Amino acid sequence: MVGAGKRRNRHATGGSLASHLSVIIATHEEHEVFNVSRRAVLCGAGAAAALSAVAPMTAARAATASDSDADKLFTEGYFAAADRAYAAVLRQDPADAYAWAQRGYIALLSNRFAAAERFLSRAIKLNSSDTVSMTRLADCYVRQDDFTPAVALLRQAGDQIDATLYSAVSGSPYLITGADSGPVSFQTLDPLPSVTASVNGTAAPFTLDTGATFTFSAAMAAAAGISPVATVLVNHGAGPVTSYIGVVDSLRIGAVEIANVPVMWDDGLFTAAPGDGESVGVIGTTVFYHFQTTMDYAGRALTLRRAASAPGPVTAPLWLAPDHFIFSWGRVGESAPGPLLIDTGGIGLGAVLSTAQAAAGDVVPDYAAPESDLGVTCYPCTAEVALGNVRRAVPGVVGPFTATNGFGFDAEGVLSHEFFKPSSITFDFPAMTVTVPGRP
Repeated sequence: MVGAGKRRNRHATGGSLASHLSVIIATHEEHEVFNVSRRAVLCGAGAAAALSAVAPMTAARAATASDSDADKLFTEGYFAAADRAYAAVLRQDPADAYAWAQRGYIALLSNRFAAAERFLSRAIKLNSSDTVSMTRLADCYVRQDDFTPAVALLRQAGDQIDATLYSAVSGSPYLITGADSGPVSFQTLDPLPSVTASVNGTAAPFTLDTGATFTFSAAMAAAAGISPVATVLVNHGAGPVTSYIGVVDSLRIGAVEIANVPVMWDDGLFTAAPGDGESVGVIGTTVFYHFQTTMDYAGRALTLRRAASAPGPVTAPLWLAPDHFIFSWGRVGESAPGPLLIDTGGIGLGAVLSTAQAAAGDVVPDYAAPESDLGVTCYPCTAEVALGNVRRAVPGVVGPFTATNGFGFDAEGVLSHEFFKPSSITFDFPAMTVTVPGRP
């Protein structure tokens, strides 16, 4: 959760909870204008299988589903069952553009690229004004490092910022060389994990945050010799900000080197320069999903594996919503299980809940201790939250947050830093699963 302010005594490299939530809101209201880079090299069908074990739905229900049944299943996060239900709708009406679009989105959530391309292309052919499916199909291509068709789709959809970002790269984007990176020691654990990485040979600390993409300060760009190839105006939720687009020739994390990485930065999000001893930027999901990524909080290390290994018993499925938002399966308090947004950058927080999400889980906030952040009043709480079968009581906040809105399906809340500190978490993008070892 990267933003531009400070939050009570949760002083982070990069900022505040509410400012980051405002970035997420702006992302979904304005065609994802904050996106910095997107890619996944690995396909996986493991999410559907894992979901069937965690949240089984009967085949009979899906087979007899109507259009409204399919929407209900999708909204509740039963994606595999919803896909079968939309397929049943299409058997009756093959010209239903909406059902094709939904099947394409579901495939994209699980990195089933061939299916996502086929379904989303069909939806666009049937409905040439479907700009949402265009941006999702563009994201599908970007995750596969195929920027040319992605740029064309983004321009057609009216997203000139991302189109400019991806068109800046010449040659093969995200070209990975070297061995597995890990483990790379954390330089800090709190307020958030950080590691030393180098940009074009210039080393500096970077915060790790699954709620972010990849960016750095203007001072880091200058020190690394990165000149803007374009300047754009980006609205993070508080008005337009001048932002710069460039390409990193070399991003090195441990033994792994990544070449031709598109990047966007501005003058305000990060201000530190190399040598200041502070984080100069953030490494987020758009880097992590190139690999099987393990953030080992207990062992204080990051591991990026090019050749995936078995991390242990699967805890829950993993879904990736455009363009870098990780979801998995869990629950808050006594609520029904459903998708959880995994955003590890919540400083001092294990859960971030809207008022409705807290009520559904019987989580009672402390209304006697209101907090204010960027004009948002929220209240501290202790919430028992679960990711798959791993359940922990963690500190959190409840307020008028809408970070989990805009994805088309309901979410139980946001799971963050304090939940993962006792152990580690592995995001297995080859299999599209999440593993958190052990139990509380």
